[in-house]
Amino acid sequence: MSAAARPSEAGEAGQVAGIEVLPFAVLVFVIGGLLLVNAWAVVDAKMAASAAAREAARTYAEIPAGMDAAAAGAAAQRAAEDAFAAHGLAPSRTEVRATASPGARRCAPVAIEATVTVPAISVPWVGGFGDGIVVHARHRTIVDPWRSGLDGDGCA
Repeated sequence: MSAAARPSEAGEAGQVAGIEVLPFAVLVFVIGGLLLVNAWAVVDAKMAASAAAREAARTYAEIPAGMDAAAAGAAAQRAAEDAFAAHGLAPSRTEVRATASPGARRCAPVAIEATVTVPAISVPWVGGFGDGIVVHARHRTIVDPWRSGLDGDGCA
């Protein structure tokens, strides 16, 4: 019999080969999806930290006349916690601190740093695992130079 008369030898070679790639492809798809979810968790935490730092700095800069620095810091802390809560972050994973706390003075700089810890592996609907990735955000503003009832004579 000639080589052209034997179709089964050439036509079926490699039919079974390649099926072992399917579990590998599913594994790559699942791991890629988890990496995408983790990357988005870090981006979301950065947006939440930026919002919390901005709200805390704004609250601190708008303190009423006669309020001391400790009360202004507490109000800024509450504003940051509210911003974190609006983004769905637990207070145990967040931290807010004033890096410049001037008290009630016109043109005084106010700087707030917000920190969020994102789990190293974040699985939707299950939670997070691992030590985590720390995300920082800072916001800086000044106390209004034209506010009445505050110390200082405007910005120089």
